[in-house]
Amino acid sequence: MLSGISAVLRIPFSNFQGIQPCTTLIICSGLVYGPIAGFFVGALTPFVSNFFLGHGPWTPLQMIGWGLPGLTAGYLGRKEINFKLIILFSVAWGFLYGWIMNIWHFAFFVKPHTFETFIRTYVLSIGWDVSHAIGNALFMGIIGERTVRILTRYKKRFTIERM
Repeated sequence: MLSGISAVLRIPFSNFQGIQPCTTLIICSGLVYGPIAGFFVGALTPFVSNFFLGHGPWTPLQMIGWGLPGLTAGYLGRKEINFKLIILFSVAWGFLYGWIMNIWHFAFFVKPHTFETFIRTYVLSIGWDVSHAIGNALFMGIIGERTVRILTRYKKRFTIERM
């Protein structure tokens, strides 16, 4: 369900350079439901949304790039953490996602494969990565804490404990 919501959130924002509210939902899912659920929400988000936006050889790296924030957030969620740190975490993943996607871009579009062209690929993506990081910070700051509270409430409400 969360993957579907996250995928739907991605579609209307696809025209904005790097600004994706789905990253916030992926991180919040990992924080509340743990690393495995967080990874799968992140990995299924581009898989589902790319049925509308277009699949290609980039889809597996997008799945990894959005699965990892959910996975790592799942490990962060095991401890009580200041929410300002979560905002910084989402900013860092804005850059890390871009760097993961640069691997795909470098491998398929950049010739020749030299250290200089590798560095140029990363330098040229700075604008996209900065906008993704800023978008993550804005969405996490505006809706992140409420989303965590809502997901926590649903987790408590629908969890069955054995005695």
